[in-house]
Amino acid sequence: MTSALKSAARAGLPVPFLDIDKIIGDRETKIIICCGSGGVGKTTTSAAVALRAAEAGRKVVVLTIDPARRLAQSLGVGELANTPRPVSMIDTAAGGSLDAMMLDMKNTFDDVVLAHSTPEKAAAILQNQFYVALSSEFSGTQEYMAMEKLGQLHTEAKASGRWDLIVVDTPPARSALDFLDAPEHLSALLDGRFLRFLLHPARGPLRLMGAGFSMISAAMTKILGAQIISDVQTFVRAFEALFGGFRQRATSTFELLSSRHSTFVVVATPQHDALREAEYFVDRLTEEGMPLSGMVINRVHTCALAISPERALSLAEDLADTSAVLEVEALRRHANLMRMIETETRMMERFAAARPTVAQTQVQSLPTDVTDLAALRRVGALLSDKD
Repeated sequence: MTSALKSAARAGLPVPFLDIDKIIGDRETKIIICCGSGGVGKTTTSAAVALRAAEAGRKVVVLTIDPARRLAQSLGVGELANTPRPVSMIDTAAGGSLDAMMLDMKNTFDDVVLAHSTPEKAAAILQNQFYVALSSEFSGTQEYMAMEKLGQLHTEAKASGRWDLIVVDTPPARSALDFLDAPEHLSALLDGRFLRFLLHPARGPLRLMGAGFSMISAAMTKILGAQIISDVQTFVRAFEALFGGFRQRATSTFELLSSRHSTFVVVATPQHDALREAEYFVDRLTEEGMPLSGMVINRVHTCALAISPERALSLAEDLADTSAVLEVEALRRHANLMRMIETETRMMERFAAARPTVAQTQVQSLPTDVTDLAALRRVGALLSDKD
């Protein structure tokens, strides 16, 4: 237990412990979603949880949606693709396994088209320039495809038994929770008046305006270009039947995420901005009724030497006129560290006081970056450390 949790306990603040081993040991838990702001160690946490679960006997696939490629590096694989790839060099004595992959939203979108269209319609959609832009760059596509890929993995896991646990590393922003809104966003896109108007302009209110409609149509063509409007119309006609199926699958995945077979873990660091973002995630998940296990707070500074910053600076001042240059520098560094610990402790105590029912586990700051399986095992051990 870190000094911050001990301090909170002494102050009478109820800080439940987030027991990662209990979560991964529960065979009814099929999906773990790690979410949080950028730069808080979310990818490392996801990989460490996945590795610890695999070496405890679970058959795990970890999916990263983070465009940074840190997960591949830490797992010791060169590149991750849109299909799961086995991670070697893990301890399989307990019967577990570990696969890893990174979401490619364009390929995932293409796979959906190919799987749920006739060859002719699929060819028309894949070559459509509006579709190419939508599947590659459209805001929200990544979240839609994350929902789709998660659903695909869950379906394959049920059918084949290849995996019994999916760990998801979400994008490094508040948009990490946008996949909760994917069904609604998709419906809005499908039912959007502008797309409907482009597809069936004669059915709209402008059909009564005669010359007025012609002027507006001409203006739209001039602004957008005739080819773009034609591409949109062709896309909507070809893709219309697929929207309903995707919307249904996204809704089913949302229901899965709301069930007892899934759980969310919010990841943060003991800084003001990161904890403020964590508050957003915790509150949003609570409002949505999603199963929240608790919080992982990474990079918590600790010190076994119980000398206050004031005492350390006083000792440094006493030695300032001597030849003990190294001792003075060490005392000043210690004072800075203790002040950082005091600030972090205060921030975490404030969070715990505002949300006392949110379980926490705190991972102490490591001296080096996490870049291999040995370091991931160390993080996994720290995640599960109750002492």
